[in-house]
Amino acid sequence: MATTMSSLIIDDGNTAVLEPVEEALQAQGRLRDKFGRAITDLRVSVTDRCNYKCVYCRTGNEGAQYTELPIADYLRMVRLFVSLGVEKVRLTGGEPLLRSGLVEMVRELAAMRTAYLPNGTFVGETGYEIGQRGLPLDIALTTNGHLLEGLAQPLKDAGLNRVTVSMDAVDAETFAAITRVPRSFDKVMAGIRKAQDVGLGPVKVNCVLLRGFNDTQIEQFAEFSRREGVIVRFIEWMPLEEDRTWKRETVISMDEIVERLNAYRPLVELAPHVASETAKRFTFDDGVGEIGIIAPVSRPFCGHCSRVRLTSDGKIRTCLFSQSDHDLYGQMVRGGTDAELAAYIRKIVMHKEARHHIGEPGFEKPSRNMVHIGG
Repeated sequence: MATTMSSLIIDDGNTAVLEPVEEALQAQGRLRDKFGRAITDLRVSVTDRCNYKCVYCRTGNEGAQYTELPIADYLRMVRLFVSLGVEKVRLTGGEPLLRSGLVEMVRELAAMRTAYLPNGTFVGETGYEIGQRGLPLDIALTTNGHLLEGLAQPLKDAGLNRVTVSMDAVDAETFAAITRVPRSFDKVMAGIRKAQDVGLGPVKVNCVLLRGFNDTQIEQFAEFSRREGVIVRFIEWMPLEEDRTWKRETVISMDEIVERLNAYRPLVELAPHVASETAKRFTFDDGVGEIGIIAPVSRPFCGHCSRVRLTSDGKIRTCLFSQSDHDLYGQMVRGGTDAELAAYIRKIVMHKEARHHIGEPGFEKPSRNMVHIGG
């Protein structure tokens, strides 16, 4: 059914419901959910493919399951979100460096400007007429780093601001056991150092910890942060893996990580950059190195969540643990105008979940695994 100016389709993944569009079309101001949280961060998966088979993420038997869209379609969707108040765009996958046209996409994103000034003034399209322009987007990318050495400079030249590398060990043997890709460690290290060299630093290095698998790496990562000048972020393992084997006892909590790090060298807590920041930040007593701990299991941070996600096939996900997708791309191909698509986004975001329910009775794992959502 085509979208019209009198109704729009709200698709919760199971049913499609027609809702009046006029109210959403008339909505003003920054994009917010029903809890008043401003949505300023958009994570866009540009591919479902990955060249790694990390044990906490994939079975190793499944490949890509969802389609990729033309780069131009991702850019149109991003522009809509930017017009509603998004300021930060993170490109993810799968592995985004596998995607052809990625450098050109970054260049197009770098030409966009925010619709709101820091003081809240809306400029949008009319800003150009009154001499005011929004700020450049904050453009980041999350990668496994395998192809980063050759792409760091082109991405920086195109306008990429920051890069995060997923890296779950700092010794080659453990790293290869996790990724199931032989001789991968040296390529990732070369990518991290190249990214630092071209000005994409300080590079953030994300490590997902699993008890009995790579928890021996905590102190080694602390030393790695101090030696390489990267920000190491430890992430509690979440129930988002492909083979559905998550157990709470395998999770290494924030408290345990802090205890281990304090035994290595005393920590000093750092203030958050923004309220919606996912990581609790620390440095060491001599100010060398930075550690972040992202603790969605033991210390949920949902109350300040500012994020939504676009999957590689153009679905909106309002939470990593959503039970449904919302088909923005479907609205596009049915001929939705920019105004209608913006109204659709507003309607969907109003249904954003208050929080996840990891570890609670009745918890249901999300309808997609992490690799098929985008990190």
